[in-house]
Order: sequence, then C-alpha cells, then structure tokens
Amino acid sequence: MKILISGATGSVGGELAKALSGRGVSFRAMVRSPERAGTLASLPGIELVRGDFDDVETLSRALRGVERAFLLTSSSERAEAQQRAFVEAARREGVRHVVKLSQWAADQRSPVRFLRYHAAVEAAIVDSEMAYTFLRPNLFMQGLLAFRAAIVAKGQFFASAEDARISAIDVRDIAEVAAAALVEQGHEGKVYDLTGPEALTHAEMAAQLSSALGRPIAFVNVPEAAMRGALLGAGLPEWQADGLLEDYAHYRRGEAATVTSGVKDATGRAPRTFSTFANDYAQALS
Repeated sequence: MKILISGATGSVGGELAKALSGRGVSFRAMVRSPERAGTLASLPGIELVRGDFDDVETLSRALRGVERAFLLTSSSERAEAQQRAFVEAARREGVRHVVKLSQWAADQRSPVRFLRYHAAVEAAIVDSEMAYTFLRPNLFMQGLLAFRAAIVAKGQFFASAEDARISAIDVRDIAEVAAAALVEQGHEGKVYDLTGPEALTHAEMAAQLSSALGRPIAFVNVPEAAMRGALLGAGLPEWQADGLLEDYAHYRRGEAATVTSGVKDATGRAPRTFSTFANDYAQALS
C-alpha cells in the first residue's frame, strides 16, 4: 500500500511522518524542496518527493502509484484552490482514499473563512467518489509555541479570547488519528471531530503553563484591533490575519467548547491533556 503525505514539514505533518515511521510504514512525503527537508529525510521508511500545490504536473508525479493520500496545506488565500487541485490530481491518478486535515465546525455557511474553504474541499472530495476520512481538529495546543518569545521574555501570551472555553487538542493526537486512518481499515467515510479531554479558558491554560514552567505565566486578553496589528507585525498576510480574528470570534461565541470522543474512536486511547502538553513542551517555552 503506497501512502503519500503532504504538509510534512509543518507541525501536524511532521508528527504524522514520525507516527508512520514509528509504525514501520513506508511512505512518500511531498515537499517543495527535498534538499531543505532537514531531519525529515532521516526518518526510516520515508521517500521524499518534490511537489508544489500550484504545479499540477508535480502533483500528478507525487501522487502516481499512491493508494492513500493525506491532504494538508497552510491556511492561505490559495488554500481552497490548491486543495481542489490536489483532489483532482489524486482522482486522475487513481488514489483510492484521501485523509483530509479539515477544521472544527467546517461549514460552507460559516462566517469563518477557514471553515468555509475546508467544507468546500470536503464536498469536492465527496463528489470525487474517492473514499475519504475528514479530521476536524479544534485549536492546536502547539499554537502556543508561536508566543514563545513573549512567554520567555515577559511571562505572558496574548489573544482576543476573553473567557471562552476551548477544547484544544495536541497535534500529536491529530497525527496519530491520521496515521490510523491511512494505515488501518475501517476509517473510510468517517468524520472525526478531534478535541482534547477538557475545555479550558486561556487563563486556565496559563495557570497550567505556570505549573509546568515553575514561574508565573499570564494570559492577557487584547482587543481585536491589537491582535490584528500584532499578527500583521509578525508578517502574516491580511487574509490570514483576518481569518484568525474570525476564528477567535468563533471561540468567543462558545462554538469550540464541546469535548468529543474522536481521538478515542479513531485510536482506542484518550487524547493528551493540556497539562501533558505543558510539561512535555516546558523546555521549549523556557
């Protein structure tokens, strides 16, 4: 069984590559530049292949001979078009099963642009008549690593979240669900809503980080305008920055607080707690 994963140099894709390698599975990883794949290239069982979501020819070459494919791109303004191109190339090349990383509450009628495009791509995969598995994770715990500089220097992290409860998930759990769906039978036609085992506010996350790091870490709620300015200042394109603000408005409406059994349904084990994440990443945030 030939497997291709995309997005292998990102957080979820990197963990998925490690999960597949750890299972003793041989797989192909599509990257834009194999020469810059770093430690990914040293994983047992991996075959690096050059591929670009904006170049249909390279997509077709990467997908040739593949039976199961994992679809993941960054959430850019081009994401829907890129993912649709991947789906069409996969259909042409005879791929039988696509596992797509989607997002919690994906819906083509959503006010959140990310949720609209994910739902549109899900619909395109269904229409392609390939087998599918959709993974819809909530907020990534590892997203806090983007605040590392502020956590290290000031003992603070910032967002426009107020006291919203969010059932955030560890990306390692997402990767293990993806690995199961790619390797095992019985995941076809499934939609897995993926969350952690509890819904926490950002202040509660800060308290658990404080415990893990052994020093006070505070969450500072900021207005949307301040968060937007910080995102743009960090180099995010306007489309993506505004999409993240829509995400946080979605959180503040209480639409991401549900705890699901998705991780256990797919893997047979409970998802990691935020406390586990905080302790495992304490060194990275110190």
